Amino acid sequence: MARMYKSRKGKSGSSRPHVSAAPEWSNTNKDAVTSIVLDLAKAGHSSAEIGTVLRDKHAVPNARLVLGKRISQVLADHDMLGTYPEDMMNLMRQAVGIINHLGSGNHKDIHNKRALEITEAKIRKLANYYKGEGRLPSDWRYKRDELRLMVE
Repeated sequence: MARMYKSRKGKSGSSRPHVSAAPEWSNTNKDAVTSIVLDLAKAGHSSAEIGTVLRDKHAVPNARLVLGKRISQVLADHDMLGTYPEDMMNLMRQAVGIINHLGSGNHKDIHNKRALEITEAKIRKLANYYKGEGRLPSDWRYKRDELRLMVE
């Protein structure tokens, strides 16, 4: 599939092999992995960072094979998810960075003005999806002036 906002083809890459059980060498203690996930979440790590730490430091190549569910589902079960979904929060942080750049004397930077428009379009598109999924309230709207309050 082609990239949406670029004049290039899609990205290619290898896909993860289909496996139904964790490898023998990996840490398969479900309670220990769950406690590690919850400790890392309390320390302020995102679910992507938690997965990376599990892979690199705790010999868990795929938390889903050990736990039977995704890391974000474990966090949701223990009421440790943020108010906004992680991918949407990352886009909002990116938009805040671009707004800060444009506001600090770079108001003629047309490439970043375009990047801000694209990022805001992605946020709105994700918001529509999450409203349908029930993760955001149905009356939620993206407002550029309230963006800093949402991110902090």
